[in-house]
Amino acid sequence: MLSYQHLYHAGNAADVHKHAALASALAYLTRKPKPLSYIETHAGRGLYDLTAPEAVKTGEAAAGITRLRAAFPEAHPYLQALARNPDHYPGSPALAHALLRPTDTLHLAELHPQEHAHLRQNLRAPNVHVYKQNGLEMAQSLCPPTPRRGLMLVDPSYEVKTEYEVLPKFLSTLARKWNVGVLMLWYPILTSQPHTPMLADLKTRFPDALTHEVAFPPARDGHRMVGSGLFVVNPPYGLQTELAALSALFKKAA
Repeated sequence: MLSYQHLYHAGNAADVHKHAALASALAYLTRKPKPLSYIETHAGRGLYDLTAPEAVKTGEAAAGITRLRAAFPEAHPYLQALARNPDHYPGSPALAHALLRPTDTLHLAELHPQEHAHLRQNLRAPNVHVYKQNGLEMAQSLCPPTPRRGLMLVDPSYEVKTEYEVLPKFLSTLARKWNVGVLMLWYPILTSQPHTPMLADLKTRFPDALTHEVAFPPARDGHRMVGSGLFVVNPPYGLQTELAALSALFKKAA
């Protein structure tokens, strides 16, 4: 949805969950020297100034990365990515770029004109390809990518309610075209639980996939997001163990 700008929400508890899991997955995938593809369907601007009025206004970063950062072990790849972007909070494209290698290829889609312009400015590198295009359409056109080994992150804003209905079929189509790809879908856990039918559909289509959820307090009075979820098709080895540690971290910081 073209009204959505992630600057208001950057660094929130859901970002911490999603980005820490993504960092763990990429850290495992890059242990092997073979190059890989990284695809992101809703990239945003890549880097976020958490001192900007938009970020301060919502208080979500204060309830997220500011509160949770000290709970991570120093060796966690998420902290490594944060350290490589000391002046800004790295969204998932910048985090992936910080952890990937020059031999890996990144494909990033962002349809919002302003966010797309920021993304092109913030992530300029020979191995980064930025698309001003619907992210699901971009992913369909690229898959299977070259190299075939790799990961796709799908994390829409869910401001368009039909996204909950479209995504299970989308992932099924992608999995058939790219059967070796790691497909990571993020979803918010809201007080109204709109993700429940989508998750049931996904589990029917992908009985061997990994589901991981964390709960956290609302960032402010009346805020409807009380948790964050990930659904991972073809999860990398060891990711389930990493996510269990992440659950413990969130519970400890609660």
